[in-house]
Amino acid sequence: MADTHKIYFEPVDIEMEVGEDEKILDAAFRQGIHLMHGCREGQCSACKSYVLEGEIQMERYSTFACNDAEVDEGYVLLCRAHAFSDCTIELLNFDEDELLGGVPIQDVRTRITAIEPMTRDIVSLRLTAVEPETYEFKPGQYSDIGIPGTEEHRSFSMATTQSTPGEVEFLIKKYPGGTFSALLDGGASGLAVGDELHVNGPYGSFTIKEGHVLPVVCIGGGAGMAPILSLLRHLHETESTRPVRFYYGARTAADLFYVDEILTLGKGLRDFEFVACLSESLEGVDSLTAGLVPEAGNVTDVVARREAELARCEVYLCGPPPMVDAALLFLEAQGVPGDQVFHDSFTSPVTVTA
Repeated sequence: MADTHKIYFEPVDIEMEVGEDEKILDAAFRQGIHLMHGCREGQCSACKSYVLEGEIQMERYSTFACNDAEVDEGYVLLCRAHAFSDCTIELLNFDEDELLGGVPIQDVRTRITAIEPMTRDIVSLRLTAVEPETYEFKPGQYSDIGIPGTEEHRSFSMATTQSTPGEVEFLIKKYPGGTFSALLDGGASGLAVGDELHVNGPYGSFTIKEGHVLPVVCIGGGAGMAPILSLLRHLHETESTRPVRFYYGARTAADLFYVDEILTLGKGLRDFEFVACLSESLEGVDSLTAGLVPEAGNVTDVVARREAELARCEVYLCGPPPMVDAALLFLEAQGVPGDQVFHDSFTSPVTVTA
């Protein structure tokens, strides 16, 4: 059995135990400590922290997330870090409200109840919890779904809320050669209604912060619709009075979906606007539904034209990594404070260095 050590987190005065064979971030989840995190694969820097004392070694990681100079100084990625002594670690990013108030990680056996195409490359996957019969998460979080017959998993955001505790919906983008998304095409080797899937989670910090009052600006694209739809459903269910604008980036009108529900949810909010940002063509958008605001251009260009006071808003980002990266640079240039920007980093497989 692997040796265990104590981890002391500063400046939050939290202590926990970790085995040498488990990553520090996983040990925190196991003990109900919700540390800041993103990809959990060593490719973003959301969990980057500083080792004040102790011996830590990291599994392979991307030097874009933590470069050699930072490692030499004592920085680590908690999602890749193993402790080999008692350690004191300074958390660089943390949310005091979330640290000990996060939802515990759960393993849930589920059954597929529906697989429905939403666009040419977005699929709605609906699951029912079997054991246990409910799945607890916060709106905006994501889960790992196991790939049947393998030890692999893929991460997807939930589009639903706790108003349906036993029913969960995921919106999944199909990629050519995608290991999981290829299973959604049907056929003898694909997934079908009635099949079982293993779900683990919830993860992520893409959640509405209770008690906050700033206007909400959501920027999404592709399957990034899922967590934003979850947030909108939650804001509607809780009768939020915060102003909300949702900018969704797509190529054409054929790439838009859930428009009617989004506009219906918006009617229950005090001040809501849904803007479809179409980068290739506005043709056909007028036939979708009344009340939809179409704009030509990339989503960040449209936001720049329409939002004069972004620094006085909370911004929620989710979509393809290039879109999120571009939006983060744009928001920084607009002077939006970092603690008012929320996103979870979903990364594509890349070559990483150890």
